[in-house]
Amino acid sequence: MPDESEDALLVEALGALAGSGRSGAAFTAKRLKKNVGEATLLLPLGFDDALERVRGAMAEVSTGAEPWRVETGTDGTGGTALRVMAGGGFGGLNPVAVTAVLNPGGEQGTGVRLRAAAKEGLIKQRAGEKTVDRLARLLEH
Repeated sequence: MPDESEDALLVEALGALAGSGRSGAAFTAKRLKKNVGEATLLLPLGFDDALERVRGAMAEVSTGAEPWRVETGTDGTGGTALRVMAGGGFGGLNPVAVTAVLNPGGEQGTGVRLRAAAKEGLIKQRAGEKTVDRLARLLEH
């Protein structure tokens, strides 16, 4: 599920936080490692209901931003993918790219693959892992 646009979103978001030091921040952000959290869930809901539930949970994690649809790539899994930018780490200041891919599972429900990625500096905050855990908890309740 990872893609190049995830890195581009994180670099852009970190650059925006830097204000006038944008180019230096973007240069540095490109070289930082990512912290990634992933989870797979089966929601006992039809596809449309699951899509709305995931959309609402993603909006909550992102402090109200509306998720947008993204291309799922050519990995053959298909599905519908949603993405949103969230804040993680200390004070919610570390940008986190959150992606959910939903696949209809028939009578069993709808499969959801979650991925959250954030750039990590010297102080490891595990923002990607913590964000995906939070989103998974919201979806399971």
